[in-house]
Amino acid sequence: MAGAVVPGSVSTGVRAMFLMLTPNESSFQKVEDVPPYVQQATPFFIGLMVLELVVGVLKTGAPVVTISDGVTSISAGMISRLPLLLMRGCELTAYMYLWNHYRLVELPWDSAWTWWFTLLGTDFCYYWVHRFAHEVSILWAAHQVHHSSEYYNLTTALRQSVTQQFTSWIFYLPMALVAPPSIFAVHIQLNFLYQFWIHTELIRDLGPLEWVFNTPKHHRVHHGRNIYCIDKNYGGILIIWDRLFGTFAPETDKVVYGLVFPIETFEILNVQLHYYLHLWRKSNTFNDVSDKLSTFFKGPSWKPGKPRLGDHVDNPKMLSQLTILGMAGYILLTLTSLGFLIDQRPMAAVLEMLRCVVTVTMQRYGFMKPLLPSLAVPTEAFVSLSLLYWALQGFSQLLSIKRKAD
Repeated sequence: MAGAVVPGSVSTGVRAMFLMLTPNESSFQKVEDVPPYVQQATPFFIGLMVLELVVGVLKTGAPVVTISDGVTSISAGMISRLPLLLMRGCELTAYMYLWNHYRLVELPWDSAWTWWFTLLGTDFCYYWVHRFAHEVSILWAAHQVHHSSEYYNLTTALRQSVTQQFTSWIFYLPMALVAPPSIFAVHIQLNFLYQFWIHTELIRDLGPLEWVFNTPKHHRVHHGRNIYCIDKNYGGILIIWDRLFGTFAPETDKVVYGLVFPIETFEILNVQLHYYLHLWRKSNTFNDVSDKLSTFFKGPSWKPGKPRLGDHVDNPKMLSQLTILGMAGYILLTLTSLGFLIDQRPMAAVLEMLRCVVTVTMQRYGFMKPLLPSLAVPTEAFVSLSLLYWALQGFSQLLSIKRKAD
């Protein structure tokens, strides 16, 4: 069916990025005939990233990606392709073996119905690949790489795991019982390519398409570490799976991106492998063998006595807009008071009194903490003495002003 189409053409490459290829031009009889769509997409990846950078600067006046984060994401993408130098992709190798030996029925490779069935089936399997990658710690150890960026742009899409492909193939095996490997080989690539362009903040809302398709708006939620974002919106191409299985969440509060516990490094091997070491150390804190195994096979937040997926009690608390506004006000008050002190203005003592009161209050209610817990009491004592000093200074100034008036 695909003989009349030039697989490597620019038109084919661009449309492959957005799932706009027709069954007629992307159905093949043999796996060997299937174009390497992902490999051919490299120029389009680069082109779209440059376009996003330019549009981002024009819209916001600032770049949408930092050099350090962008280089880390692209490096992760390059490393994730290294296993292909040693072997064909795990998904396709296992798929072809099961198809050759255990298929139940052979759907025609040149049927549009087969093409559409395989599209839906591959995306359905991806939903479960993705969901288990969040709900099983040993699988999350691989997938966390993709979530480790605290930015959200097209380079983030390339931040892929080198180890995830060694387990994801399991979830696609049911498709091998009925769908030809050549059609699956097309859709496993198109599914991956579609998810590239949804990693952007520049596209805000796509209207009615939001009901059916996974879009930038939905996928931003998936990459958030806000409580409402965690473990939501797993879909690849379609968002209908999340709506069906109760894992959908709309974008509401501004999304804060990255891991719940940021890794704070751009060193690529650390980004790829650090969580495996974390799981090993966590398992060693338990004496019970069951707890040790649960560390690897239950959710990342699991601890003894908690449900399978754990909870979010231990997650770092997100700062509310009111808290951020309060912190900004405190910084402004401090800098203003400092200026008054340098100018030796009469109101300097009053401002310092106010600042000391605010400081003691914020520390007492946990909004401000010293660098070391042992410094909490000395810090509060020092600020209290400062308050007393500036109160006396203010009182002295008032007496001085009264005497001059008399």
